[in-house]
Amino acid sequence: MGNCASPQYTNKNKNGGGNSKNMMMIKFWQSTAKIIRMDGRLQEIRQPIKAGDVISQNPKTFLCSSESMYVDSVLPHVPEDEELQLGQIYFLMPLSKSHVPLTLQELCSLAIKASSALSDNHLITTTNWVSYRTPSSQPQACREVPVGFSTQVSTRRI
Repeated sequence: MGNCASPQYTNKNKNGGGNSKNMMMIKFWQSTAKIIRMDGRLQEIRQPIKAGDVISQNPKTFLCSSESMYVDSVLPHVPEDEELQLGQIYFLMPLSKSHVPLTLQELCSLAIKASSALSDNHLITTTNWVSYRTPSSQPQACREVPVGFSTQVSTRRI
């Protein structure tokens, strides 16, 4: 899935300078580690934290980096003693998925959840090191994301 932001990207304004809004977004993106939960919530970590600290608060789960997710491969666990990297996306997965190869449908479902969580424009409540965004309660096209993995394909058109 990979990182969704490029620190090399800037828009030039008419005066030749960088677009300050884009630069602020890049700085904000890189200043947090993002954890996508299976219910669609986004947790942003603002200070270094070990994976084990997240796992201890979420029993029967494991963290997987978006950088290491491949179709037909088992999801590798982020080691509990490893610090989460700022600017990276992680998925908090149920342990039941830890020894099962990832299907294309599952990867697509996770990508949609991440996209939805990352593009949600709700105000967030922040503390010193963590903030949450919850999924939008307003109906929007292409925003339906099932909880868990489904093998059924929707044929509904928008």
